[in-house]
Amino acid sequence: MSIFGEVPQADPVAVFKLTADFREDQNPSKVNLGVGAYRTDEGQPWVLPVVRKVEKMIADDHSLNHEYLPILGLPEFRSSSSKIALGEDSPAIKDNRVGAVQCLGGTGALKIGAEFLRRWYNGTDNTKTPVYVSAPTWENHNAVFSNAGFEDIRPYKYWDAGKRGLDLQGFLGDLESAPDHSIFVLHACAHNPTGTDPTQDQWKQIAVVMKRKSLFAFFDSAYQGFASGNLDKDAWAVRYFVSQGFELFCAQSFSKNFGLYNERVGNLTVVAKDQDNLNRVLSQMEKIVRITWSNPPSQGARLVAITLNTPELFAEWKDNVKTMADRVLLMRAQLKEKLKALGTPGTWEHITEQIGMFSFTGLNPKQVEYLVKEKHIYLMASGRINMCGLTTKNIDYVAESIHEAVTTVQ
Repeated sequence: MSIFGEVPQADPVAVFKLTADFREDQNPSKVNLGVGAYRTDEGQPWVLPVVRKVEKMIADDHSLNHEYLPILGLPEFRSSSSKIALGEDSPAIKDNRVGAVQCLGGTGALKIGAEFLRRWYNGTDNTKTPVYVSAPTWENHNAVFSNAGFEDIRPYKYWDAGKRGLDLQGFLGDLESAPDHSIFVLHACAHNPTGTDPTQDQWKQIAVVMKRKSLFAFFDSAYQGFASGNLDKDAWAVRYFVSQGFELFCAQSFSKNFGLYNERVGNLTVVAKDQDNLNRVLSQMEKIVRITWSNPPSQGARLVAITLNTPELFAEWKDNVKTMADRVLLMRAQLKEKLKALGTPGTWEHITEQIGMFSFTGLNPKQVEYLVKEKHIYLMASGRINMCGLTTKNIDYVAESIHEAVTTVQ
């Protein structure tokens, strides 16, 4: 008998299973719309030119070594990352009440934040504190908070399938009915998986209720700059909440906007009431990091820090990010126009009203199954697609296949 006993077989992570199925498919017309990363119009991963440049700079800098970083990470990375989230002139930064933890990607930032909140938020044992995640949300949100020990994870209304947009009244209603001091996981921009964000006025309404009920805002910022092509616009919600006096966490990922998927470059920005509170929070996070990964890797963090702190490289990076954002916006516009030209039943305005890499198409599970099995177009069962999977070469085929699925499968 195995020393591991009766270990159950875990279900594969959906997006990775989809990718594996796509690779095994021998059909020359196959299209992968389920990939969770940026792709060029040739369907290839893109190493940002600025990243190539800084990698060479690091390789040629013989003053660098492979000594351990501090437990909380590379100081210049942490500070520059927080400035990207909150703005160079953030009053909170000037008041010395902003700090950060270098983490292993956005998931690591969520993990450290969740572990801290379970231990220290509003008391010393918060397993019963409700944690709200949007319906739907990125699948890791539920798992990270559950694994950290939270026992009451609830959905809040977000997606209105009928109008294919934000269910603002449902969202506000769930905020109102949530117990005071509940934790809400909020998508800073380019909501995953729907691609639907609140407007600035809607964010203001959300903030009013959250402040009145003392609800904790934990932002997940995985796509800053990638959504609209403008760093400041994509950080508006986080900055507004800070301006309203919220203490909050913001998990940042540099996987998408730097293309550093396998370097696992993340940051957890902490906005505290004052410097004393900040110091105490970071001291506890240091203990959590020590038993989790001890201290973080340097390569990706150095790359980001050098780029953000060098004016000409920073400008080049923003241009690279806009290149990616513009391609996504172009694919959205073309897909919508092609579906309208085909006379595909239903409204498709949501394709361009949504933002970021992902789009909730509104296709039902049977239509998705038809696309996968009959047309060799791979997408999530929810109908979510990655707009980067579309190219000038396959967009006609995809649009015609969607039209066929919608008109023949109910």
